[in-house]
Amino acid sequence: MAATDNDESVDPAAVRRHRVLFRAIEKRRHPKLRRSDITVTDDAAVKRATKAAALGNAMEWYDFGIYSYLASTIGRVFFPSGNDTAQLLGSFATFAVAFLVRPLGGMVFGPLGDKVGRKRILSLTMIMMAVGTFAIGLVPSHAAIGLWAPALLIFFRLVQGFSTGGEYGGASTFIAEYAPDKRRGFFGSFLELGTLAGYVGASGLVVLLQTLLSDDQMLSWGWRVPFLVAAPLGLIGLYLRLKLDETPAFQKLEGGRAKASEAADAVETSAASDLGKIFTRYWRPLLLCLALVAAYNITDYMLLSYMPTYLSDELDYGTNHGLLILVVVMVVQMLLINQVGRLSDRFGRKPLLMTGMLGFLFLSLPSFWLIRQGNVVLITLGLLLMGLSLLPMLGTMSAALPAIFPTQVRYGSLSVAYNLATSVFGGTTPLVITALISTFDSTLMPAYYATGAAVIGVIAVLCMRETANKPLAGSPPSVATEAEARELVRAQSPQPKF
Repeated sequence: MAATDNDESVDPAAVRRHRVLFRAIEKRRHPKLRRSDITVTDDAAVKRATKAAALGNAMEWYDFGIYSYLASTIGRVFFPSGNDTAQLLGSFATFAVAFLVRPLGGMVFGPLGDKVGRKRILSLTMIMMAVGTFAIGLVPSHAAIGLWAPALLIFFRLVQGFSTGGEYGGASTFIAEYAPDKRRGFFGSFLELGTLAGYVGASGLVVLLQTLLSDDQMLSWGWRVPFLVAAPLGLIGLYLRLKLDETPAFQKLEGGRAKASEAADAVETSAASDLGKIFTRYWRPLLLCLALVAAYNITDYMLLSYMPTYLSDELDYGTNHGLLILVVVMVVQMLLINQVGRLSDRFGRKPLLMTGMLGFLFLSLPSFWLIRQGNVVLITLGLLLMGLSLLPMLGTMSAALPAIFPTQVRYGSLSVAYNLATSVFGGTTPLVITALISTFDSTLMPAYYATGAAVIGVIAVLCMRETANKPLAGSPPSVATEAEARELVRAQSPQPKF
């Protein structure tokens, strides 16, 4: 019977001699779908789930966007040294600290999400994220309490980072498991629409405050306002998430009706949420996810988080002008991102992801050459080139990543891989680029860094399987209508030919 585990190892002559036996084995390995196996999605429930997940993601990136856009101000408030570069490095080091605990958050919240449910963990991460951000807005300055100020700042950044470790993996899993198979890319793109909305809200609020307030007012109390806004946003997100039901895929798995795609036995399936299983049994998809996320996050954080600081500190370009240009780029991305999701449903995840990776591979250096000219038109054009290269990844990644892992370990595996890559490569991007520019005295270092990331991304995309329009591994098909479900059942029993 071992030979039947791999079709290529079966002797064709044996198959011809024992057709009935091998046909029975094949039917047992791949039983026909019954109508009750197929999930027919509720369109209203899918939209509610998408809205709740996207708002949480917007909250996450609003938090991190605010910190990165106020990096210079925070450096002066908490790390007064008289040296602008030292202040900026101190601020970005604190920015990166949150990413050190993200993998720990992923390792805790991810497996829990596979055991107790996606909804409960996503509600908990929303509470922690809002509390951490709000608390930063209340921390006294270095002038008021000395070294306790940066210590408290780092502590609450750790709270943010730990909670965020369970956010993206859970939110993308939540949408992927609610959405019908043929529209997973479209609904998944709303998660990154939330990312862009968070960044736009953060940058817009910072520009408004810096326009209305003097430099002394910003240093005294103005920088606190964006952090304090996190509390009401968090309450809204929590309310929306608590109103949702658990995902259909998890409900079927929890009820024992879902079967692992690789025909694992019952003991293995029940223990698959264990962290050790994730690293030992699913290390290949973990590596693939790590490479994809590393390439994606380096380019993402470089453009959406670091560029305003790059324009102001390295090119002496006005902070507000740089932020406004970036807002324009992000608004363009927001207008197009759902169409990218539709395209990924139509043409596949791999072509879209490869387009984005190749864009950064070939356009990073030209983009930074344009940006270095200092002209507003050329800066806008350079940022748009990078923004349009990032767009295919933004609109596709949230549907592609959850499909790499089977249902019983999806939340945990995705959280672990995503946060490890984000911790090592994403959150450290501003710090690494600032240090590289200082070391090599070249303002083109971000372009070289992005190009290197794109090379890794191209290799990763070549290694991944196409998952568009297919059921999630470990889950039955998910369709939008009863007619689609009936058609799937009929397709398994073609009309006999006479």
